Amino acid sequence: MKVFYLLLFSFFLLFNFQDKKPKWVAIGDSITYLNDHKDETGNRVTKGYLSLIGGEFPELEIVNKGYNGWTAVAIAEKFADLDIPEADIYTIFLGTNDWWGSKPLGTFEDYKNATGTTTVNGAFRTILDNIQSLNPKAKIVLITPMKRVDFVYINNYKNNAFGSYKVKNDQDLEDFAKAIKKIGKKEKIPVIDLYHHKDMDFPELVNFKRLKNPESGSYQNYPYPDFIDIPFDPENDEYPYPKESINVTFDGLHPSDKGYQIIFEALLPTFKGWLEK
Repeated sequence: MKVFYLLLFSFFLLFNFQDKKPKWVAIGDSITYLNDHKDETGNRVTKGYLSLIGGEFPELEIVNKGYNGWTAVAIAEKFADLDIPEADIYTIFLGTNDWWGSKPLGTFEDYKNATGTTTVNGAFRTILDNIQSLNPKAKIVLITPMKRVDFVYINNYKNNAFGSYKVKNDQDLEDFAKAIKKIGKKEKIPVIDLYHHKDMDFPELVNFKRLKNPESGSYQNYPYPDFIDIPFDPENDEYPYPKESINVTFDGLHPSDKGYQIIFEALLPTFKGWLEK
């Protein structure tokens, strides 16, 4: 009888071990956050990149650790307070808010020397070190920020920002993408380079921006780059991105269904390589 119960217990352990679901933690900003908060997109998004990956791998447990408006610096500073769990896979999709918020990019030396969270390079080292402490064997993917044109928040027109076609505080968003790629190369971590993705260039982000013609006062649809420097009045103007303007983004910054599909397709080969072995 003891042998029977030992065998039964062994089968139970084996079954539970085999049945253990792989876990993916997606660390990011609003682009990640909105996957689970589609109401904040004006319901213009139906599936984010997390849901699309989840549809491909139903066995995958997904934890969304996207934070609206957060930077790599903020996540590095608050990592211990964010309840980020141990997982098999981590993706890190950050940088666009660091650029807009004028967080110093720093240099690669900040990353190599672990100088802390005063620069974005240092913050990425802090984030990666924390992930390694959670699971030294975890698979990690870095995702560079996308290009962005003029952002206007659909629920508050006063929340707006110019695009990355020009520098902010003497920093170019492309340099943030290059820094992330350099980190990935050093650590032999896969990098999904959305900044240089051929289908996510400035002209593809929106079909047009609808603004008042400064001379006639009549609304006009301006494609990129014609809308640059044409004023938008958040107090009196209509929302500049009607549904017909949606292309890769729905508001100049955040991916539309088309944009999320591009991100999904870029991530899919890496996930397949890890989960279908």
